[in-house]
Amino acid sequence: MRAKRCVRACARLILLVIVTATALLAPPPPLFAAGAPLADATVPAIGRTWPVGPRPRVLRGWEPPATAYGPGHRGVDLAAPAGTPVRAVAAGRISFAGRVAGKGVVSVDLTGTGDPPLRATYEPVSAAVEEGEEVEPGEVIGTVDASGSHCTAPCVHWGLRRGETYVNPLSLLPPWLLRTGPSRLLPLA
Repeated sequence: MRAKRCVRACARLILLVIVTATALLAPPPPLFAAGAPLADATVPAIGRTWPVGPRPRVLRGWEPPATAYGPGHRGVDLAAPAGTPVRAVAAGRISFAGRVAGKGVVSVDLTGTGDPPLRATYEPVSAAVEEGEEVEPGEVIGTVDASGSHCTAPCVHWGLRRGETYVNPLSLLPPWLLRTGPSRLLPLA
């Protein structure tokens, strides 16, 4: 009996090691869905920070719908545990801070992005700002709420739109913020 328990425990441990190694060695999900444009030319790369953390893991990327009401993913989901500070990616004015369908939402109309201005949205977020406030890039606008996420893991959904048209929020970030992998020092000459 004791030997059977030991064999079962060892088998579970081996399975756990295999599953963990597979998850750690698997490539990260793409920032953009296959065929989706890498950036939107109508969106200026004015972002100065990621909404959460220095370089959060993208759980689900931008998947634009084929039609206005078609299926897709109108933003990106960034891994972030509850309580994580959520920051404004660019300067703007808070256009909404409250609850929508039971979820905390903060929307920021981005300064200098045309008419109508680009509007960044973050959810689920417990707001630390009020409608009408001006925010600077990197300023904390709230924290990730423990409830209301549509992700399977804790996350914040970051969206971007101009008027009624959704655009890829990653287009706001300049290339130096989107780079993956370690930094490399290059020779001057």
